[in-house]
Amino acid sequence: MEDLNMKKKMMLFVLMLVLSVPIFANAATFSFGGNIANHNDVVFINFSLTSDATNVRVWTDSFNGGGAAGGNFDPITALWTSTGNLLAQNDDDDSINPSTQTYYDSGFSLPTLNAGSYMFSIACYNNFANGTLLSDGFNYDGGTPIALGAWTNSDVSTIGLDPNIGTYWHVVLDGVDSANQQVPEPASMLLLGLGLAGLATLKKKF
Repeated sequence: MEDLNMKKKMMLFVLMLVLSVPIFANAATFSFGGNIANHNDVVFINFSLTSDATNVRVWTDSFNGGGAAGGNFDPITALWTSTGNLLAQNDDDDSINPSTQTYYDSGFSLPTLNAGSYMFSIACYNNFANGTLLSDGFNYDGGTPIALGAWTNSDVSTIGLDPNIGTYWHVVLDGVDSANQQVPEPASMLLLGLGLAGLATLKKKF
């Protein structure tokens, strides 16, 4: 009888150990691509992690023939929390996946990243984020949109655009659990949305 009780206790202990082991979702690889029409357009990719991760990579490979189509698009990339806090920003980094990236490509290799939802933004050079919050906007916000590849020499000297820049961008996300692309919005539409959200907040107070 004592042996039977001991066996039951051992089985219960093993069951508790099995139930205490965390279950991890299978991380996957996603890719997205498209064309940015104007110099102040910004593209956002949403992605999420169901558990803490140790090897998340997000990168572009669309400059100088890399990736699916190439086209010399020179990106500025940034990583944001889902609430719009800037975590990191990058201009040139071709070390994330050297087999497809070239010099002006960009992105992040993240040895640790907490579970949660994030945003990855792609903009053309020199459209950096203005601050540490998405609501601070981007460098080219408020300007008249200039179609990529259609600007004049005066545009190049004024806002620093490369006359040989292409429109095609391509992004790969590795080690994430889900990802989706937001519809590209001109900077003016982004600011309008933030303004309307602010008005709605004010309206609730009265």
